[in-house]
Amino acid sequence: MSEQMNQAATLDAETINELRTAYAQQPNAQVLERAVTKNGIKAASWDNHAATRLNRAFSVEVDTGAVSNQKHSGRCWLFATLNTLRHSMATQYKIKDFELSQSYLFFWDRVERANSFYTKMIEYASRPIDDRDIQFLLSMAGTDGGQWNMAAGLVQKYGVVPSYVMPEVHNTEDSSEIEWALNAKERKDAVTLRSLVNDGATAAEVESARKQMLTEVYRMAAYSFGEPPVNFDFEYKDDDKTYHIDRGLTPKAFLDKYFTADFNDYVVVSNSPDKAYNQLYAMPAQDNIASGNPIQFLNEPMDVLKNVAIAQLKDGETVWFGNDVLQQMDRKTGYLDTDLFQTDQLFDVDSKMSKADRLLTGQGEVTHAMTLTGVDLVDETPRRWKVENSWGKDNGADGYFVMTDQWMMDYVYEVVVNKKYLTDVQRAVLETEPTILPSWDPLK
Repeated sequence: MSEQMNQAATLDAETINELRTAYAQQPNAQVLERAVTKNGIKAASWDNHAATRLNRAFSVEVDTGAVSNQKHSGRCWLFATLNTLRHSMATQYKIKDFELSQSYLFFWDRVERANSFYTKMIEYASRPIDDRDIQFLLSMAGTDGGQWNMAAGLVQKYGVVPSYVMPEVHNTEDSSEIEWALNAKERKDAVTLRSLVNDGATAAEVESARKQMLTEVYRMAAYSFGEPPVNFDFEYKDDDKTYHIDRGLTPKAFLDKYFTADFNDYVVVSNSPDKAYNQLYAMPAQDNIASGNPIQFLNEPMDVLKNVAIAQLKDGETVWFGNDVLQQMDRKTGYLDTDLFQTDQLFDVDSKMSKADRLLTGQGEVTHAMTLTGVDLVDETPRRWKVENSWGKDNGADGYFVMTDQWMMDYVYEVVVNKKYLTDVQRAVLETEPTILPSWDPLK
């Protein structure tokens, strides 16, 4: 049977001739070939009616200021988290365009993530190097991507500072160089730690090596970003042009004094239909802080995600959400629309898959984090959503994107909301023992 299948699968001259014949018989093949080769697939398949669906009018809208810009980095998870924090502060203290330092948290993430990586390399030292968990951890050694829980854990442990206290620098705006340097170092360190453990080194010797490695990572981060402040003066002019100054604050004291949100009150509600609903899941392989805020998801149907997000927006609070931004998106217009590019119609094919199948095959994944700042409701049913991105003001409408409700259904996988918007049954699930997901799960 296998020999017959191999023969049937051979791309021989007869098969190639059949392919040519089928193409020649395709209606308008030459016209479409000229259009696609000249203009590209997206331009040739663009739906000219998209603007009608993506009118930028919203019945529920949180008043927010200028957008931030992550530039050439994968820090969207930090930007989206700090955006939700600064929105609440901007309202309370009347400083609309105030921005928190992403560099500050990024510094501590580099150190914490290295510490977590080294800990796991020691724990897994007896496993073969091609173990799937180890290979995943090695592939992610110096990465700058992350989850909401990771950002929340950093804020809880280290506090926050204004952007002027620890501003953006070359290596935060373009994180590729520090990622390259940390990848090389941490992978080498993994080999060293594995050898120490497997060659019978004492626990004290292994710990001494780990601490030396962390010392070196701290030095690399400090050289690259600047060393984070221990204390600072908070000074600003509010929207009424009144000057304020608060001297000698630590980052933690600043957080506790000026921000009311308690991250323990929030939960990531996911929609991953390849898994059972109404269950709690955890992904400890990606925890960036040892004994920190664990990465957990309450998995629910998509209607639950939309309803809790709408409830939070109606209460005047923006919503962090994880999504697959590279699907059916146009950066310049800021359009997020499932029907934006009609490639199936263009090529006369069917590439549609269920959300579950996209996750299982790798076609779907969480690639980006943004912030919901508004929604347009008709008879309490959402039509489109206002989205604050972190790609600067030159994309979308001054940095704000607009998303159809169908795009949310198809390509949104997580929202972060206050637990008060959940039902009693859902909150009870949060108290159960989570199912542990493998490191390579598509929610990574």
